[in-house]
Amino acid sequence: MTRANHTYQVPDPLPAAEPGMLIAATDHGPDARLEDARRYTVLYHSTNAHGADIAVSGTVLLPSGTPPRRGWPVVSWAHGTTGVADACAPSQSPNLGLDVFAQELRALLRAGYAVAASDYPGLGTPGPHTYLVGADEGNAVADIVTAAHQLAPVLAPVWFAVGHSQGGQAALFAAHAERRTGAQRLGAVVAVAPASHLEAMLAGVKTSHVPSELSFAFYSLVGLAAAEPGGRAVDLRSLLGPSAAATASRVIADCVTDSDPALKGVNTEEMLPLQGDRLRRMSTRMGAYGDPDRAPVTVPTLVVQGGADEDVPPAWTDEVVAHLRRPGSPALVYRTYPGAGHSQVLGRSVCDLLAFLQAHGGTRPGTCVPPAGNSGIGVG
Repeated sequence: MTRANHTYQVPDPLPAAEPGMLIAATDHGPDARLEDARRYTVLYHSTNAHGADIAVSGTVLLPSGTPPRRGWPVVSWAHGTTGVADACAPSQSPNLGLDVFAQELRALLRAGYAVAASDYPGLGTPGPHTYLVGADEGNAVADIVTAAHQLAPVLAPVWFAVGHSQGGQAALFAAHAERRTGAQRLGAVVAVAPASHLEAMLAGVKTSHVPSELSFAFYSLVGLAAAEPGGRAVDLRSLLGPSAAATASRVIADCVTDSDPALKGVNTEEMLPLQGDRLRRMSTRMGAYGDPDRAPVTVPTLVVQGGADEDVPPAWTDEVVAHLRRPGSPALVYRTYPGAGHSQVLGRSVCDLLAFLQAHGGTRPGTCVPPAGNSGIGVG
């Protein structure tokens, strides 16, 4: 696979194929940064929310050593927000986007899981990234499992969807796409600080007066525009006005950082001059595309939340769990971690995560010690 302007090259037109069919794969050999796992970059077929055949990029990691008799079970890792520019695709980064993500993946690899990590539609491949559009993300998280099985016959027939923030939302949507993987059975879902309440995002960011939160709003506008029928890049100038559009364009062109200099000192209400019926219509569409608790999840599910999370409020996740516990989602476990922030909860919860996977067909990981000093920037 080659790149142009940080975008993987995809055949145009894209030859028709079933979801999960490989388009291309590159073997990078053992990766010392990720437990010497054999690392592949892949392109594979998936389907967007409107049923169109699309190409998605991602990473497949195979543990070092001899696989067990039935093969390595697969964790389809759904990453948190890295940005919406093609350069932000985790497959292009040594740490798959953030050090806290790599730390989580090392724990999974040590426990004997193969990892399939989708970049999601439009992130690393042509077209805008459909940020927080649940069906697009969920399909991609499921379909990369099929792609991984084509790449490596040493994989077990059970897989798990595990994700953080944007990826927690994606993992919950992947539960609705489990039939796409055919003979591969979805054993369980783990959603860590899942993104939710998308119908409240724009208004909440506008009135928050916290400039750093604007990046999530701008990313969401990109995702919403791309998800609409005939989706295309959002016209920021007509939507936000020239000054706010210039700021938004700079933020959208960058990958996630702890504090984007383009947002320093800006006024959130001036940056999001949406109001009235227009704001309500856009917010309603965001919720319809992306709220992860509007349909039951019928496989065993673990939801994880940090008590000190400032990006995904604990009260929101409480409500998500309450909605998912309605009839139809019978097997849900909710664990909270007092004092843990948005990224810190990954390390705090890793032993509970591994135990949950083991209980639902995963590996027996042995002694688990949560990583020390699991800091990291707060990202969605």
